[in-house]
Amino acid sequence: QVQLVESGGGLVQAGGSLRLSCVSSGRTFSSDAMGWFRQAPGKEREFVATISWSGTNTIYADSVKGRFTISRDNAKNTVYLQMDSLKPEDTAVYYCAAEVLRGVATSRDYEYSYWGQGTQVTVSS
Repeated sequence: QVQLVESGGGLVQAGGSLRLSCVSSGRTFSSDAMGWFRQAPGKEREFVATISWSGTNTIYADSVKGRFTISRDNAKNTVYLQMDSLKPEDTAVYYCAAEVLRGVATSRDYEYSYWGQGTQVTVSS
């Protein structure tokens, strides 16, 4: 049974930082591309960042480019999202997801097979 468990969310002031973690279990993590998505209240889910199975390739949404960094540790079955210079508009539930067919970084949510339950990030102004 595949499980993705996010952690690291919380309340932070604008300009602050948070690091999200997502631990994968139940499959070969090092074969999967991983992604982070978010959903704010009343809005559709949107892509944030993705990383290929090897960590070589990453893609970011324009809204977070230069502020967020995605990384992975295949020995720990964990993907991270370092979020710096946070803004109130970053407030959302953040989800990690696993792309298991090709291991290629992708921003398309329909290419992800497994999803975590999400972790809340709230940025106060």
